[in-house]
Amino acid sequence: MARKAAAKKEKNFEESLWDTANKLRGTVESSEYKHVVLSLIFLKFVSDKFEQRKQQLIDEDMAQYIDMVEFYAMENVFYLPEESRWSYIQKHAKQDDLAVKIDTAMTTVEKKNRSLKGALPDNYFSRLGLESSKLAALIDAISNIDTVKDKTEDIVGRVYEYFLGKFAAKEGKGGGEFYTPKSVVNLIAEMIEPFKGKIYDPCCGSGGMFVQSVKFIESHKGSNKDISIYGQEGTATTYKLAKMNLAIRGISSNLGEVPADTFFKDQHPDLKADYVMANPPFNQKKWRAADELTKDPRWSGYDVPPTGNANYAWIMHMISKLSENGVAGFVLANGSMSTNTTGEGAIRQKIIENDLVDCMIALPGQLFYTTQIPVCLWFLSKSKKADTRRDYRDRQGETLFIDARNIGSMIDRTHKAFSTEEIADIARTYHAWRGEKKDGTYEDKAGYCKSATLAEIKKNDYVLTPGRYVGAAEIEDDGIPFEEKMADLTKTLFKQMAESEKLDQVIKKNLAALGFGDE
Repeated sequence: MARKAAAKKEKNFEESLWDTANKLRGTVESSEYKHVVLSLIFLKFVSDKFEQRKQQLIDEDMAQYIDMVEFYAMENVFYLPEESRWSYIQKHAKQDDLAVKIDTAMTTVEKKNRSLKGALPDNYFSRLGLESSKLAALIDAISNIDTVKDKTEDIVGRVYEYFLGKFAAKEGKGGGEFYTPKSVVNLIAEMIEPFKGKIYDPCCGSGGMFVQSVKFIESHKGSNKDISIYGQEGTATTYKLAKMNLAIRGISSNLGEVPADTFFKDQHPDLKADYVMANPPFNQKKWRAADELTKDPRWSGYDVPPTGNANYAWIMHMISKLSENGVAGFVLANGSMSTNTTGEGAIRQKIIENDLVDCMIALPGQLFYTTQIPVCLWFLSKSKKADTRRDYRDRQGETLFIDARNIGSMIDRTHKAFSTEEIADIARTYHAWRGEKKDGTYEDKAGYCKSATLAEIKKNDYVLTPGRYVGAAEIEDDGIPFEEKMADLTKTLFKQMAESEKLDQVIKKNLAALGFGDE
């Protein structure tokens, strides 16, 4: 009972913090105030960690080292000069120059800690012209978070996750720049199982793919030391969000020196990743001019992707980044599975003939805050050969199709999500198909999954839409004889027809009373 009460209290706390942040909407656009709120939560977190480490040094009779950066860095703690500490901000929260003090704190933290280069807002609070009273109220609300009290629970991570989701919902289409729904990311992680090696996201948004990858590893008793994280993000403010989001969780990463366009300034040109996870912008138009990137090595062996849609440019970029046994899982619009526009069909055919398509999953609608268009998951593999280390069977020349359009449930009036059990069921189907004994024996299931050969895909004109392969689900026999069922249906039909005739007469009578037609 006490545990339930505590959970309810935490939920109310998150909502209360959101309500306080929402009061800024009168003076700041939602696309802006997410950076205000999340930056302050970040500052509170690093301050709590600093104060905790400082007290530890004092308790261990090492007070002479409390102002030496090295003694904080050795414990992965950021050193904060006095003017950057939350206690200092809180002390001056009622003053008119509060925004200036926060900007100074952010700048100082970044200068003192090289790993935060480019992560924090630059003179952001002063530039927005926020009302001091509303900013002070937000400071008070965030001050109630004890981010380091319980080491067993990632309180600040939960708050970040909650806020990112809420901001994405508020911003609608714009929210897609930084947020992929958690259940979709979890499904990708459970499918590709990023246990050990290099993980790459070419359009990483706020870093959600990386966060869930680390959570996956932790939930399966793996070690974060076994992975290296690489990413890139083109939007400057979102790039900062990603760096903060990873920093609060102590996740080391290489997101490039600066925010930059992945196609025109690839900051990891020599990277060969073991896992690629991504949610590229859907149907990105005019991503290059007609004479740009025509001889790019990433398209080697394929046609040049069209200028009017970047979907296949993203696919080929990700293929180029895969290691010899690498796997990729990413989200794309459904059109990518069947389009033949301006050479896309020829590129898809070549990808299929190169035996790279491991699994295709059709997703239900309403999963995303950013769009209502149907979307799908692609899973590519550089090697479908048998692997005795993981009990993988030889799946060369085969592709698994899963139709998950009828899975998931509404979490609010407009959005769906997969449950933990549903994610596990889909992943189990895939891993059983790959041959992992712990997930049972794979069998095709009408209306849900089908293992198709290259010949079958060729027969379907290289279309990758799961519905083409899984067929219709079998209808359960309800035990009622056909003759009896038909008699009942006929009786109901005649009754409805008689009722229709009565209604027609009433309508005619009413029209006649109004002077239209005969009574």
